[in-house]
Amino acid sequence: MGVFSLNINPEEPVYVIGVVCRLVKIPVWTLRQLDKAGIVTPKRAGKKNRLYSMKDLKRLEYVHYLMEEKHVNIHGIKIILEKEG
Repeated sequence: MGVFSLNINPEEPVYVIGVVCRLVKIPVWTLRQLDKAGIVTPKRAGKKNRLYSMKDLKRLEYVHYLMEEKHVNIHGIKIILEKEG
C-alpha cells in the first residue's frame, strides 16, 4: 500500500459539530452560542447541520483559550476578536 496524502483547503467546511466539539473541547451548546454571536460562522449543510473548516477550528482553539485560561465570556470574546481584526 502507498502512503495516502490528503490536502484539505483550510477554508473547506468539512468538520461536523460533534467532531469539532471533541477536537476543541467546547460543548455543543457553546459552539451554537458562538455561532449565534457571530464569533464563528460555520457553513450550513441543509437547515441545521453546521460544517466547520480548519480555519474555524484554529479560531475556536483561541476562543477556548480565552474562555478557559482568561475567563472571558462570549461578549468579551467578540470584542477582543473585533479589536484584533
